[in-house]
Amino acid sequence: MVGSLLISLVLAETIARHLDGQPIFALSLLDGDGENATERDRDAVPVAAGVSPDWFFHDPPALPNRTKPPEKWVRLFWRVKTSPETFGQFRPFDLFKAFNSAYADDPCKNDLLRHSPERLYLLDLPGGERYPTYRFLPNATTPLGLVTNQIGWRGPPIEVPRAARTVRIVFVGASTTVGAHHLPFSYPEFIGPWLDEWAASRHLDVHFETLNAGRESIDSHDIAAIVHNEVLPLRPDLVVYYEGANQFDMATVVPEVPKGAAAHPTSSAEKTSPGLRFLSRYFDLARRIQAAAGYAASDLDGREWPKPRYQLVWPEGLNETDPDLSFRNLPVQLNDIQRDLDHMRSDLATIGADFALSSFFRLAKDGMVLNPVRHRFILEDLNVSLYPFRYRDIERLTIFENRVFAKYALVHNLPFIDVAGGMPRNPDLLIDSIHATSGGVRVQAWVVLQQLIPVVEKHLAAGDWPKPVPTDMPPLPTFVPRRISVDCPAP
Repeated sequence: MVGSLLISLVLAETIARHLDGQPIFALSLLDGDGENATERDRDAVPVAAGVSPDWFFHDPPALPNRTKPPEKWVRLFWRVKTSPETFGQFRPFDLFKAFNSAYADDPCKNDLLRHSPERLYLLDLPGGERYPTYRFLPNATTPLGLVTNQIGWRGPPIEVPRAARTVRIVFVGASTTVGAHHLPFSYPEFIGPWLDEWAASRHLDVHFETLNAGRESIDSHDIAAIVHNEVLPLRPDLVVYYEGANQFDMATVVPEVPKGAAAHPTSSAEKTSPGLRFLSRYFDLARRIQAAAGYAASDLDGREWPKPRYQLVWPEGLNETDPDLSFRNLPVQLNDIQRDLDHMRSDLATIGADFALSSFFRLAKDGMVLNPVRHRFILEDLNVSLYPFRYRDIERLTIFENRVFAKYALVHNLPFIDVAGGMPRNPDLLIDSIHATSGGVRVQAWVVLQQLIPVVEKHLAAGDWPKPVPTDMPPLPTFVPRRISVDCPAP
């Protein structure tokens, strides 16, 4: 009986994945990995002159450096993934990072690294620099699907030597730049091929190389160090900054943050059988049955969860609509972020590279109602991760943060990429309130493309791009991870 059910599920799953265009076999299903962008999402974004809407559905070339993960990595990945109570804050994708030895120090005294199983990779930086916190292992394909090049950045190998008549663009940021590891592409990987299509349609003798230096769980201090140590040696023509989450500390305007935990409303959607919940990890059909049953029976309505009272205190004298960049007490750590932006801008000026700033997209709006099953992770992100703050205040601070970014770009004469203004407010394109699904990544790339093209056109018309290939190109910022054994005593 069980065998017949399993065979039936496999057959049905094969048909379902074929219709969805998903891989037929996978280790485990992951939320938000479907290609769900539609023509409607595409057409919500105004296109730049010379851009064909047909390009939207063109995928980047398959990664030539994608390989099969070592079997030992796969076993270790699943050991950590299935035993979170053993490994604490240490996550499966942390296995494939080289952590800065200055950050690691004594790993057994590090709240994260002391939970590492068996071994740990370390990164030794000259002078014992504290940032960045880590780099991805180079030339790797992890069990989660992340593919890294020769310097540990996500994506295809870097062109060596750099081809003639090439415009090199580097994207920097955190998790919303590197993208979810299991997705086939990050948003910068779409932009290079689309720019090549645009150039070909205009009969321009120029090639675009777009590189992704992003990595999750970092802030502007890390990004400034990445630009200094890893980006500058590549001599890019343009660096695009996109980040606005990891220093988004709303406690900076709420002097007394209520204590406690989010009050998770009870839902019969969570009362499906244990067997169905288990099968839904591996079979999309089972997951759809679970979602359908939950949606039919759910007593949630997708509204904002109950929140305790608190007082938001806006800094006295700070103009919310036209912020003074020199104001000493800007909310959500924007003074620190600006100092790091200054460092990046100054560093890039030494090699004649342009610096572009982006607004940050977060789906948060007062009165917003979501599908309680399909958008469960968005609800949990806004109501648990950002607890106890209300949607209206999250929205207000996000708008203010983007006004500071826009003002900074204006004052320093930098290109400004308005991602927040261009992204459709379609929750189906998001895994949570800020991280995109595979389709959402495509839409984000489409938004950025339209606003990059005028920047590119300006430089091409002025003869600034493409630049001659420098004769004194520094070597690539490669590194050799140092492996150590970890066997920390139980606390």
